[in-house]
Amino acid sequence: MAILNNRDIIIVGQQPWDIPIGSNCKDLALEFSKNNRVLYVNAPLDRKTSLLQRDTEGVKKRLQVIAGREEAFTEVSANLWVYNPQIIIESVNWVRLKGLFRWLNKINNARFARSIHDAASQLDFKKFILFNDNDIFRSFHLKEFLKPALSIYYSRDNIVATPYWKRHGTYMEPELIAKSDLCVANSVYLANYCRRYNPNSFYVGQGCDLELFSNGGALEIPADLAVIKKPVLGYVGALLSIRLDEKILLYLAKERPDWNIVLVGPQDEDFSKSELHQLSNVFFLGPKKPEMLAAYIKGFDVCLNPQVINPLTIGNYPRKIDEYLAMGKPTLATRTEAMDIFADYVYLASTKEEYLQLAEKALAEDSSTLAQKRIYFAGTHTWEANTRDIYKAIIDVEGDLVSSADE
Repeated sequence: MAILNNRDIIIVGQQPWDIPIGSNCKDLALEFSKNNRVLYVNAPLDRKTSLLQRDTEGVKKRLQVIAGREEAFTEVSANLWVYNPQIIIESVNWVRLKGLFRWLNKINNARFARSIHDAASQLDFKKFILFNDNDIFRSFHLKEFLKPALSIYYSRDNIVATPYWKRHGTYMEPELIAKSDLCVANSVYLANYCRRYNPNSFYVGQGCDLELFSNGGALEIPADLAVIKKPVLGYVGALLSIRLDEKILLYLAKERPDWNIVLVGPQDEDFSKSELHQLSNVFFLGPKKPEMLAAYIKGFDVCLNPQVINPLTIGNYPRKIDEYLAMGKPTLATRTEAMDIFADYVYLASTKEEYLQLAEKALAEDSSTLAQKRIYFAGTHTWEANTRDIYKAIIDVEGDLVSSADE
């Protein structure tokens, strides 16, 4: 079994430690710290954010740190520290000229690197591994500036498909992938994408926090769901038009008026104006606390993930699929390359017509035997297993680097 022991690991990325939603990088940091020392570096505050969001709690805290009125370090556990950089970097993504952007971004990187170096020195980190969670711009030059023993790029989302990252990310991410010692990805699609630029690219799967969902049988179905007539086809998560196909939901609701569609989560503007609101068999139950989601899933007869196919979603690993399966629920989702690993346990549809056919099949053939198979499969997607695959990739590449150095 691949285990990394007694190493120093520095993590940089997009999501701060105090982010209120689930975070792959935080979960991986906790796993890494079981056997290694880990420094989790929050992204540095940029000038625009420091001015426009200065009244938010997160920015207030970082400004206090920069002013020296709060400690930059937080010790999460014996082996895990969170660090807030004591700097402000400039907001440069608006710069359209490639050469000028590169120059300004390198200055930001140098400032960021000095701050990380100072933090690592205080903890006496040596020969550390640099783990970069999808941070293309701020961390682009950290391999050169910090000179880690090993640099890893972690691809967990096709972020260059979003407007903020697209302008400069489309050429900088491939360069960052190419110069990293290895890349790890949470979907087959993203691993294949990384492999185009770096042969040391590995699919390492995805971990999930399944405790809330594996104990779902003891939960009581919430009152606002219990009153809705079965069968219930349900979705839990943010209702975003960039990620979900409204047409599939409309088709299911109109073709089967005796079915009820239940949507649990916050809506974006497009969904709030959707025709779905006019249908008597579609119910928007609004956002719920994370600890309540399993109770809603328990009340679904079929769980849905009607993902729209676009550059942002095509490589996405949807954590909600594991959550659905952990409760043994029949699950129906859009077929993508990233979803192929679920093919034996999830009904995968390519068209709205297939969604209807497979929903009927899921309702007709559900059984306790199938439920147990789903639960077992979801249980293999732990953060521990995810971390072991990352360790194996590190050990393989480090072995190759040592062999190359000896030749």
